[in-house]
Amino acid sequence: METVTVSPKFQILIPKSVRAELNIKSGEKLTMIEKNGVLYVIPNKKIKESRGMISGLDTRNLRYENERFG
Repeated sequence: METVTVSPKFQILIPKSVRAELNIKSGEKLTMIEKNGVLYVIPNKKIKESRGMISGLDTRNLRYENERFG
């Protein structure tokens, strides 16, 4: 588990260990989902693999959001 700080511009830095573990590259798109007060940050390439992780999450709009925002 890593702790990060929100900058004055509401940005967060993904720790190097997390970037390495998830193979996240600069410029890569991430999806942020809030569910019951918990923020999930999921690399877009992992969305299909992660569908069962957050039970009850409606993933139908994720494809639309990905197409809309790139």
